[in-house]
Amino acid sequence: MDLALAHETVARWQFGVTTVYHFLFVPLTISLAALTAGLQTAWVRTNREKYFRATKFWGKLFLINIAMGVVTGIVQEFQFGMNWSDYSRFVGDIFGAPLAMEALIAFFFESTFIGLWIFGWDRLPRRIHLACIWMVAIGTVLSAYFILAANSWMQHPVGYKVVNGRAQLTDIGKVLFQNTTLVVVFHTLTAAFLTGAAFMVGIAAYQLRRSSRQPAEERDRVKVASMRTSLRLGLVVALLAGLGAAVSGDALGKVMFEQQPMKMAAAEALWDGQSPAPFSIFAVGDVSKGHNSVEVTVPGLLSFLAKGNFSDEVPGINDTNAAEKAKYGDLARNADYRPNIPTTFWAFRWMIGFGMTSFVIGAAGLWLTRRRFWLAPEFRRDGDEVPLLMLTRTKPLSPFLDKWAWRLAVWTMGFPLIANSWGWIFTEMGRQPWAVYGLMTTASAVSPSVSVGEQVTSLTVFTVLYGILAVVEVKLLVKYAKAGPTDEQPPTRDPRLRPPGGGADADADADKPLAFAY
Repeated sequence: MDLALAHETVARWQFGVTTVYHFLFVPLTISLAALTAGLQTAWVRTNREKYFRATKFWGKLFLINIAMGVVTGIVQEFQFGMNWSDYSRFVGDIFGAPLAMEALIAFFFESTFIGLWIFGWDRLPRRIHLACIWMVAIGTVLSAYFILAANSWMQHPVGYKVVNGRAQLTDIGKVLFQNTTLVVVFHTLTAAFLTGAAFMVGIAAYQLRRSSRQPAEERDRVKVASMRTSLRLGLVVALLAGLGAAVSGDALGKVMFEQQPMKMAAAEALWDGQSPAPFSIFAVGDVSKGHNSVEVTVPGLLSFLAKGNFSDEVPGINDTNAAEKAKYGDLARNADYRPNIPTTFWAFRWMIGFGMTSFVIGAAGLWLTRRRFWLAPEFRRDGDEVPLLMLTRTKPLSPFLDKWAWRLAVWTMGFPLIANSWGWIFTEMGRQPWAVYGLMTTASAVSPSVSVGEQVTSLTVFTVLYGILAVVEVKLLVKYAKAGPTDEQPPTRDPRLRPPGGGADADADADKPLAFAY
């Protein structure tokens, strides 16, 4: 491997490792913020304790996750100026605009209102406190939107002109609202909610399963109710988000066939154009040489994904490579415009497979819990019956089905995370050799002043550090997920209802001097 290739490869590995690791937290942050806000809305509207307990429980897990997301996200910003300085010089005028909007608008919403939400439980009126978590949820969505707009410009540059070797912004509206951005945002958000829903289903199922094994007199009625609500909410969101991810994925595929035909040809390992073009569900063999060993295909499906019908021709890798050579000449190394075919091919399938598995589990879970639940007498109070076990219906499930239903419910937590990671690997690897499609190759975007040794050192440090942070994150999530909802009572603003000695919002310090005042 020559020095230039090693330089590019290590830089790509570093950005890839940090990006995939960071995006483990992003979809959970987006979805848990909105789901927590929804549960708190239900509590404010109904004043039912089960919604309050669920809000506090999922809110705690959300806070652990967002803290890790912020820490790892900061590293991404620095890499543009360190490992990718030539890229930043070329696109800084354009790429910086949505990033600045993300920092000034979205991050402001998140950082300001999350503080008010954390410390305002017994200090703010309920509806104002509720508005704070909704502002956080809006901020997470806006943050994702601006970042995805910047990435979509790399996939399909619009609204610019090149002056003196640098891209300059001419139309911010095109950057923010081009069809690539809109479809990518829709697909990413639905995938994020599928991730949060699976997370909620898995933990709620674990809590309910554990509660079902406790003696009746030891079971917490409200805890069971809060987890039942969480499980049903997660299942419904998983079903809807899974459908949304499938629909938006189909729309995104059609956009990519128009804008990046090489990426989609590589996703199918379609070496020569076909009419109609089949879609390979599975293949055995070296797809970099044509997957002709053992292959399971759906006739015409690739034509439908590309063109919206089952008969149109889809250009292959060889056709597209020849077209790009004619258009761009020898900009790419060895004038080869093919990405890594095996990685692109399998990443596309793992993304779809793991994502749709959680969707199927969500649909199956709703089916299994469709009938009235069995109600234990010990949970009846004031006519309000609380179900004991989610997956116990009027007629119990078979022991085999019951055993595997619980296991799949817990396992599904990891499936969307795997799908998200493979989705980003497919998105970025499939664009190669371009950093900005059609404008700048990845090889010409790397910082020339950073040595391979410095890159290897920083990559090693990041990998070790992120490994330690992963252990901390998992231990914290497992600790609080296992603990389940606490028996904390809802806060009240009525002084007559506060516990003896006052609470956090008591007036015990009313006569103390102000430490700081304007």
